[in-house]
Amino acid sequence: MIKSDSRRVRSGDIFIALKGIKSDGHDYINDAISRGASRVIVEHGNYSVDTLVVPDTRDYLKKYLVSNYSSIFDSMTIIGITGTNGKTTTSYLIYQSLNKLGVKCSMIGTLGYYKDSKVSDLYNTCPDICMMYELLIDSYNSGYKCVVLEASSQGLAEDRLFGVKFDYSIFTNLTHDHLDYHKSVENYVMSKRKLFLQLKDSGIGIVNSDDPYSKYFVSNNLVKYGFNNCDYKVVNYTDFSFEFFDGSIHDVKHNLVGKYNIYNLMACIIVLIKMGFSYDSIISVIKSISSPDGRMEVYNYLDNRIIVDYAHTPDAISNVLSSLHGYNKLYAVFGCTGNRDRYKRPIMTKLLVDNCDRVIITSDDLYDESFDSIVNDMLKGINSHNYSICFDRGAAIKMGISLLSSNDILLVLGKGHESVIKIGSKRIPFNDGDFIKNVIKNV
Repeated sequence: MIKSDSRRVRSGDIFIALKGIKSDGHDYINDAISRGASRVIVEHGNYSVDTLVVPDTRDYLKKYLVSNYSSIFDSMTIIGITGTNGKTTTSYLIYQSLNKLGVKCSMIGTLGYYKDSKVSDLYNTCPDICMMYELLIDSYNSGYKCVVLEASSQGLAEDRLFGVKFDYSIFTNLTHDHLDYHKSVENYVMSKRKLFLQLKDSGIGIVNSDDPYSKYFVSNNLVKYGFNNCDYKVVNYTDFSFEFFDGSIHDVKHNLVGKYNIYNLMACIIVLIKMGFSYDSIISVIKSISSPDGRMEVYNYLDNRIIVDYAHTPDAISNVLSSLHGYNKLYAVFGCTGNRDRYKRPIMTKLLVDNCDRVIITSDDLYDESFDSIVNDMLKGINSHNYSICFDRGAAIKMGISLLSSNDILLVLGKGHESVIKIGSKRIPFNDGDFIKNVIKNV
C-alpha cells in the first residue's frame, strides 16, 4: 500500500513524500525506510531503496490512486455528508440503520473507523488521502460494500477525497466555523460544495433546503428536505411526521432530542428510501437507533440531569439550549479550542452566560495556545459576571456538579465523545462521560 505518513509504514509499503503546510515528507524518508518501505516516491534525492523521482509527488499520488482503485469504488455505495453541524450524528444514524436492515455498512469520521464495531480512532474527521483510500479498500475487502463518511471542509479543500465518487452527497447546514483555515465564508462554502461535484452520474444530492446556503449545493438528481417548500417536508417535529412529495404523511417514532436532530433523521430516512427500503421497515428501524456517544448524552444525578454534548460552534450551542425544557436552574462547563477560529469564542460564551445561571469556563484542547489567551478572547464584550474560571477540566466538572440542587441541568460542552485533552504535544487521557460517571458514583 502507498503511505504518506512514515509512522504508518509497514514492511513492503511504498512511501510518498508530500510537501505540506507545516512539514515536508522528504524529511521523513529515512524513517519510512527504517520501518520497511520497499520503495520511495520523491521530488528529489536518491535513497537506499528503489527510488522514483517525479516533478510533483502530490499530483503523482492522485493519479496513482485513481488509476489503481477507482474501479473498486465504482462498485461500492458511498455516502458522503458535509456541513458545519450534524455530520457525525447523521453518519451514525445511517450507519446504524443500514446495518440493522442487513446492509454491511462501515463508517469513517469523527468517531473513528467502524465496521461491526469500532476498529480504530482517526487523527482527523477526514483522514489524509492515503489513509482514506486504505480504509475504503479495507471496507471493500472485508465485505462492507457500503460506506458512510464525513467530508470535512478542510478535507475537501485539501483533496483528501480526490477520485472518490459518491452515490449520495448530503448537505446538513452551514454556520460560522473554521474561518481560521478558510479565511472567508465563501471559501468555506466552496470547499463543502466539492462533495456535490464528486457525485456519480446517477448520484443523488440531499440538501437541507431550510439552510440559506443550500442554493450552492446542486446536482442533477436533487432531493430537498426541511420544514418549508421541499420534497420531504417535516409536518410536526414534536410528534415527528413528514410529508412525502406525493402528499402522503408518515409518522415516525424516535429516541433523539431536539429539533436539530429532526434534520439529521430526515437525511437518514431519505437515504433509506432512495436505497429501496419500505416505509414500514424504515419506521421500524428508526425506533431502535440512537445518537452517538457524547451527543446529548444524559446522566441522571439525584433528580438532576448532566448532559454531555460535543457542541463547539455557536449554532450547535444554540441547538442544545433550545432543546432543554422543564428545569429549575441551568449550569454549563465549557472551554474553547486553541489555535482555532478566535472570532466565535465570545459569541459562544455570550450564548451561555445569557442563558445559564452560571458558566464555568475551563480548558478544551489548547494545542499550542495558552489558556489565558483563549479565556481573554472568550470574555471580550461579556458584561455579566455569572461565570467562574477553572483551568482543570475535571475540577470544573466537579464544581458544576456541586451546584446542582433539584431539577437542575448541567451542560458539559465541547468534547463529547473525545478521550484525550490535547495540550502542546501531550495527549492527556480524559473523557467527560467517564469522569462524570465516576464522580456521581462516589458522591
